[in-house]
Amino acid sequence: MPSDASTLAKIQRPPPAGRRKRLEARRPARRPQEKHYTLFEDIQGILIACAQSALGIHLLRAAGLVTGGTAGMALIITYAMGWNFSLVFFVINLPFYGFAYRARGLRFCLKSMASVTTVSVMAEALKPVLHIAQVHPGVAAALFGISTGVGLLGLFRHSGSLGGVSIVAVILQDKFGFKAGWTQSIHDLCLFAVAFAILPADRVLWSLLGAVVLNFVIAFNHRRDWYVVT
Repeated sequence: MPSDASTLAKIQRPPPAGRRKRLEARRPARRPQEKHYTLFEDIQGILIACAQSALGIHLLRAAGLVTGGTAGMALIITYAMGWNFSLVFFVINLPFYGFAYRARGLRFCLKSMASVTTVSVMAEALKPVLHIAQVHPGVAAALFGISTGVGLLGLFRHSGSLGGVSIVAVILQDKFGFKAGWTQSIHDLCLFAVAFAILPADRVLWSLLGAVVLNFVIAFNHRRDWYVVT
């Protein structure tokens, strides 16, 4: 008859390695705790991203160029009608906030609204303090693409956007995996077709360079799987 000590040893003996692995495989994997930005981190990130975007738009406007999205629509209307860019940009984006709320929730909607408003104010504030007397349109286009592209990445990173087509672009990427940059490129081609009827052809072609740079910056750097904090 086995002693109590030998019985206890058999009970406490660990299972074989193969069985142990099978048991561990059956256990549900623990989900890593999702990390979120603090309010301060969100505010400073959005402000920096808006400043970069507003600087890019200021360079574009100084060279008489256009771009895609609602910013491009606002610039075309500004050139054609002589209206204030910041006001037109703000108003054009108003219908998209409802769509942003329905598709991504109140947080995304409010952050997009705050971003558009901030960029509108910053773009207007740069006019009297940053005079650009002369800039080659190619340089302005490339710098716009880099600066505003990085600004949009920052806004996307903090669950915001510059409204309009960028909202649709982010939603399509999140839901269907279709690159945000490619969505914006399709819309830009349609907008540039309109720009040819209003602006000199060389300005539209230089503007196309800026749009290509911006969309490549977004397409090759906006990856949800790279993000650790949301």
